[in-house]
Amino acid sequence: MIHAAEGGAEILFPIWQEILVGAIAFGLLCFVLMKFVFPMMEKTFEARVDAIEGGIERAERAQEEANQTLEEYRRKLATAQEEAAAIRDEARADAVAAKEEILVSAREEANRVIAAGHAQIEASRQQLVRELRSEVGNLAVDLAGKIIGQRLAGDADTTATVDQFLSQIADDTAETSGAR
Repeated sequence: MIHAAEGGAEILFPIWQEILVGAIAFGLLCFVLMKFVFPMMEKTFEARVDAIEGGIERAERAQEEANQTLEEYRRKLATAQEEAAAIRDEARADAVAAKEEILVSAREEANRVIAAGHAQIEASRQQLVRELRSEVGNLAVDLAGKIIGQRLAGDADTTATVDQFLSQIADDTAETSGAR
């Protein structure tokens, strides 16, 4: 301290050799930094910037591709929904046509069965009328024979007269039924 107090002016001014060595070392350090370190750092920063920008570009491209794929799927979904609606409509139309066809077939079958029933009833009625005519004719001849007191059976004229009488009764009955 004493020495420092005695040479107070020297403390404020450093030795010029130290300044020169310090300046050369500083210049050498700046040269090494500028020649080797800073370019490497610059390359690293550029690589990072490129990677980040490339990542952003890739992300944007991926987003665009995803949007295009989404639009394509939406179009396909809309097309599939339209096709499904068309298939449903076609199936409904087929079902309605099949229903109508079944109804027509059932009506035709019912009409055929009814017509066959009417024909069978008419045939049964005709047979019954023939049987009843014959029976009524025989009963009428027997009754007339008992009233007159003679046997009238077997005479062709008698049978023809009874048949004519029954036909007239049937015609009168038909006219009366038709007039109602």
